[in-house]
Amino acid sequence: MRILVTGGNGFLGFETTRRLAARGDTVIAFDTQTSAHLRDFAASNPNVVPVAGDITDLANLAQVFSVHRPEAVLHFAAIVGVPASLGSPANILRVNVQGSLNVFEAMRLYGVKRVIHMSSEEVYGDFRTPVADEEHPQVPLMAYGVTKLAVEHFGRTYRAMHGLECINLRTSWVYGVRLDRPRPPMNYMNAALAGKSLHLAAGADTVIDYTYVDDVVDGVLLALDHPAHRHDVYNIASGEAVSDGDMVRMVQELIPGADIAVGPGPREFIPGVRIPVKGALDISRARTEFGFAPRHDIRRGLAAYATEWRKVATGD
Repeated sequence: MRILVTGGNGFLGFETTRRLAARGDTVIAFDTQTSAHLRDFAASNPNVVPVAGDITDLANLAQVFSVHRPEAVLHFAAIVGVPASLGSPANILRVNVQGSLNVFEAMRLYGVKRVIHMSSEEVYGDFRTPVADEEHPQVPLMAYGVTKLAVEHFGRTYRAMHGLECINLRTSWVYGVRLDRPRPPMNYMNAALAGKSLHLAAGADTVIDYTYVDDVVDGVLLALDHPAHRHDVYNIASGEAVSDGDMVRMVQELIPGADIAVGPGPREFIPGVRIPVKGALDISRARTEFGFAPRHDIRRGLAAYATEWRKVATGD
């Protein structure tokens, strides 16, 4: 299959590109920049085609569709995460919403029907129950979550008007060694593995469903390959939530001598901006519909992270 991966140079996009290439798909890895690691990977994988471009430029996207003729789209390109959206809600609207509309429009013009859109648990806002399924009220608090929910709705508009099949995957705080963001569990793990100290004043009571990157890629590929979807939205996560306080204790068990600590109370995105109340995501719909079964609970995920971190650190 020929698959366009928007954001193919990003964390999830590149990990998914690698998996697609390994199984023999042709991947058009589209991003605003093509980094050395993507170009090096493509050099040894002739079925990976790096393409520099911007989803906010419809003419650019149309040319990519015209030249490369993808049969499906994995849509990861976005300004990702709440902190990145706080300073400029207008810019995240331009990229995440207008850019997604351009993707949908290019698909319409070139007859491509299926797109897997990476959404977020941020669409739920404050969790009203410890476990949120896909029918949980969607009242996002931050611009990032608002844009993700808007894209879900625009996908439904294009389905009604043009037969586009937009499948939305809501995931939660994905982590992996190649995600360069100073948030849990990466900050705790990186400090512990490097033998550094990390003491945070607050955050121990924050409870989140942390999802290891390999499990998210599993979910993306299962959703892509599923022949007929009865739903257009699925939670893709570990299905379990853990507090930062418990996570720190797990890291200390995994890496004896780790000098990390977190104080009581909730965590904030930035001072004065609280993280919405969160919990676990109910993944039973994805499990029933296309057999999604995460391989990593938080302990297994942290152990896998440590193994991969050491490989990267030694150049293996």
